Amino acid sequence: MTAALLLVTACSAAEDTGSTSSESKSLTRAQSPTPPPTPSADAVVRTVPDEQWREMRKAGMVRAGCPVTSPDQLRRVEINHFDFEGKIQRGELVVNADTAESFVRIFTALFDAEFPIRRMKPLEAYDGDSTASLAADNTAAFNCRRADQINAPAMESPHANGRSVDINPLENPWQDLRCKCWQPTAENSGRTEGKGKILEGGLVWRTFIDEGWIWQNIDVPDYMHFDTGYPSKPYGGPGAALSATTGDGTAPAP
Repeated sequence: MTAALLLVTACSAAEDTGSTSSESKSLTRAQSPTPPPTPSADAVVRTVPDEQWREMRKAGMVRAGCPVTSPDQLRRVEINHFDFEGKIQRGELVVNADTAESFVRIFTALFDAEFPIRRMKPLEAYDGDSTASLAADNTAAFNCRRADQINAPAMESPHANGRSVDINPLENPWQDLRCKCWQPTAENSGRTEGKGKILEGGLVWRTFIDEGWIWQNIDVPDYMHFDTGYPSKPYGGPGAALSATTGDGTAPAP
């Protein structure tokens, strides 16, 4: 009887030990930290929703005499970007349908390089007011600008066709000959290194030029601006725009 009792005790001890070991392994697995997901641009291309289209019309961005007459001509690109504090923000660009995939490639590359973009909102967030958008350092694309802000005939305008973008306007101003001043400010008119700046040969410049876009396609300095050509023309793919430039991605002198 003593031998039998010892055998039962030994078996019970073995079962308890096995159970404890199994529980320990499960607990260890549960407590192992899950590595955080790798940040990505997470770009999504959508059609322009009815509500947003109504807001564009209300802001005067879509009206008689403008080239875009239907939401089918545009796409909404939703994409992550790094802000000037190094935090990831969700941005939105409204662009011509034929440029949407190129915009995705470009801004994904800028995200991967952690290039800072202050903010990225569509122009109806500023009631279609280009001046207000520039002053807010807002990166934006489509806008058939108001008559008192327009710089080119609406039908020919790259912005009115959704085939151009202005990036970090405060860091990359343009020169307005109507007032002989820099817009939105002259503070960063010098082309020196700086956060959020676009420099010839730099990251942003190379990314757009490799995609076939033209930098500051205007007769005066316009450091924030890239487009597919003037008068506005459909996006032709990487390298397609070089024939309309000096060969280095900039517009020819007048």
